[in-house]
Amino acid sequence: MGRENELVNLRLLRARNHMDRRYADPLDVVQLAELAYMTRAHFIREFKRVFGETPYRYLQRRRVERAMFLLRHRDMSVTEVCMAVGFSSLGTFSRTFSEIVGRSPSAFRERARRERQIAPTSFAMRWGRPAGDRR
Repeated sequence: MGRENELVNLRLLRARNHMDRRYADPLDVVQLAELAYMTRAHFIREFKRVFGETPYRYLQRRRVERAMFLLRHRDMSVTEVCMAVGFSSLGTFSRTFSEIVGRSPSAFRERARRERQIAPTSFAMRWGRPAGDRR
């Protein structure tokens, strides 16, 4: 890998780390592109090349991962979880959650309660992580 590719990857990591830390905040692709010193279009293209998904889809998946944890371990309503992870619409949250996880947030919570974790946490976290885009 050339020096230029290394620099691009480091700048993309800076933006992705920002997304990981601030996933619940309203994030704008233009601001993320500025963190990576790129134009909006170039940032989206390079992010997808390096990480395998668009910045928007990455952020959605990150928010859903956090929502999965909250639904499993906290006594919060689905609406409270939706708002806590950065979605502003319950409908969008439910649709996105269902697309990524394969079941609704309520169904996910019910199944998690029935199954009560029997594997070590590290294995359960890996098995419970939503897969990338399944299309």
